[in-house]
Amino acid sequence: MPRPTGAVRIFHGRGGLHPGCEPWTLDAWPPVWVLTCFRAPAADPAEDEAELATIGAALAARWAEIAPGEPLDWVFQRRHEGRSETRLMAGAVPEPHVVEEDGLKFLVHVLRGQNHGLFLDMAEGRRWVREQARRQPGLRVLNLFAYTCGFSVAALAGGAGRVVNLDMSRGAISIGQQNHRLNALDAGATFLPHDLFTTWGKIGRGGPYDLIVVDPPSYQKGSFVATKDYARLLRRLPDLLMPGGQVLLCLNAPELGSAFLHDAMREHAPELAFVRRLDNPPVFADVDPERALKVLVYVLPRP
Repeated sequence: MPRPTGAVRIFHGRGGLHPGCEPWTLDAWPPVWVLTCFRAPAADPAEDEAELATIGAALAARWAEIAPGEPLDWVFQRRHEGRSETRLMAGAVPEPHVVEEDGLKFLVHVLRGQNHGLFLDMAEGRRWVREQARRQPGLRVLNLFAYTCGFSVAALAGGAGRVVNLDMSRGAISIGQQNHRLNALDAGATFLPHDLFTTWGKIGRGGPYDLIVVDPPSYQKGSFVATKDYARLLRRLPDLLMPGGQVLLCLNAPELGSAFLHDAMREHAPELAFVRRLDNPPVFADVDPERALKVLVYVLPRP
């Protein structure tokens, strides 16, 4: 691997293209490496420790080649049955920990929780949004399930005029506000820490929009369940869009393919026309692309 300058996935065993390594991923959150194992602990803890020692030695050897004389900082996280255990294996993690992607800065937290503040598989989606803003200066954007507002930062960096960010997590929205300040992009962003399904009136008054980003969790108890709630959301889209406006529709559920979104759109918002599916970053290649992240572009045709 080369020395990464920005936040990026280095190894994606979960895509099934590296037999025997399916549980493992390795991400760079400069200057920190995060190794993640999606597997239950071994019956004998010594087995896990030996495996970690082997991987840690390999990581240290390569780091010595690409960053001679610099300390190795790395974190290990195990995820299993909805739980996670995180350990600092060597070095330290900066506080605050700020990483870059395409020259934009984002605040991340790799020592707590399973979501670190930026979804690396969505990098091409953020680039696409930034490019749309470049092509249409003053773009009006609605960013639903905004999390820490990565799409908003990308849109404003591209020249968007206004972005409305909505997420029911006040903590995530707060980090999103910090991300805008990190990039000197405070102007033009609005933040709504609300439940989408009780906020349609306020969202509607802010429209219509040239671009709507829909990136919900596939399953979040009490908040959003794709198989049940996507339909309710799609029915609202035509009234929120300008003619010619686009929707970036996202789904990260291995058990649901892109046909789920296409079928739901045909049933609940037939006015919108499919344009294309965005490619995921190459490192996220999967033996079955329908298991991987699905990012679809739709448009509301002009009369």
